[in-house]
Amino acid sequence: MAKEGVEKAEETEHMIEKDGGKDQESVLTAGDTKEMRAVVLAGFGGLNKLRVTKKVMPEPLEGEVKIRVKACGLNFLDLMVRQGNIDNPPKTPLVPGFECSGIVEALGENTKGFEIGDRVMAFVNYNAWAEVVCTPLEFVYKIPDDMTFPEAAAFSMNFVAAYMMLFEVANLREGMSVLVHSAGGGMGQAVAQLCSTVPNVTVFGTASPFKHEAIKDSVTHLFDRNIDYVPEVKKISPEGVDIVLDCLCGENTGKGLGLLKPLGTYILYGSSNMVTGETKSFFSLAKSWWQVEKVNPIKLYDENKVIAGFSLLNLLFKQGRSSLVKIVVDKLISLYNARKIKPLVDSLWALEEVKEAMQRIHDRGNIGKLILDVEKSPTPLMANDSTETSEAGEEEEEEEEDHEGDTDKERMPFIQ
Repeated sequence: MAKEGVEKAEETEHMIEKDGGKDQESVLTAGDTKEMRAVVLAGFGGLNKLRVTKKVMPEPLEGEVKIRVKACGLNFLDLMVRQGNIDNPPKTPLVPGFECSGIVEALGENTKGFEIGDRVMAFVNYNAWAEVVCTPLEFVYKIPDDMTFPEAAAFSMNFVAAYMMLFEVANLREGMSVLVHSAGGGMGQAVAQLCSTVPNVTVFGTASPFKHEAIKDSVTHLFDRNIDYVPEVKKISPEGVDIVLDCLCGENTGKGLGLLKPLGTYILYGSSNMVTGETKSFFSLAKSWWQVEKVNPIKLYDENKVIAGFSLLNLLFKQGRSSLVKIVVDKLISLYNARKIKPLVDSLWALEEVKEAMQRIHDRGNIGKLILDVEKSPTPLMANDSTETSEAGEEEEEEEEDHEGDTDKERMPFIQ
């Protein structure tokens, strides 16, 4: 994968003009409205619900920043959104994605602190997987000159969430121990790197066996995600651990609470165990719900344990804590500039390759973060599995639905 160089002012202006020229070519004859490419989720379900199509390019409202997107982050949450496997899912069709990086192209009225040409990363309340996004200025952050756009897209969601869970919620300090699941993913590696900034922190991690060699230096003790890790942790640390970061839920909730030392903190920040196939499974939902240990507050009181939940997107978009997140971003940028942390990018994918990218993260094949590179051209093989919207594409979706059983047989297996 080719690395992006440092953007200079002249190059930035040229890129904006170049991209603007492309948009001029796609002007709608009806009313001088510019178009852009975007990934659209037509309805909740399988991979065939995703396609790349043309949409009207947004323009910034008051207090908003318009960003020419260069890279977008892909998270396990995006798979759950695609399936409709979240509380109060939005209406479809929609453009998925919650984080991106790119270049400031325009500013709405009364938008201060940014200039056209600034290199930035941003949180977006959906709509990130597109060539252009507009988002309120409080969700936009300038990035260092030597941070590439893929790195920036891999930075915001994972490192901010990891930092806030470790330091704001669990109060990580010298000599403590942390258990993190999916240690080879973007979030797991962010947790491991941030733990390394504190002296004598022991990190226990679970991951697929094929990832162990690649991440062994970032995690103190690694365990196969398919085995019962509780006795393995107890062999090394009989008292348990100080912090458990759980993105799985289900039976792991009880295991995590059981591993906590007195004054330890268990934090739930995901529920990926609910995703077992390409589409939403009510059986998996029911099984995961049934396996969650019913928490007794009196027992927490007796054992001096803390249980917490964390949702960065809710904190930003529903609970109005963007000022706190901005402080955390500034601290993280300082750690990046000091060469203490660095986002790990697994691979780059074109927008048209979003199905394959989702399959990779669904199969837990990634080591680090998967990135949608807006300017990347799809490989010919993947381009044949077209995500372009057309009448033929609509017919293809119907055909896939009619032969869903055959498609599942041909497709590689999902999470085992």
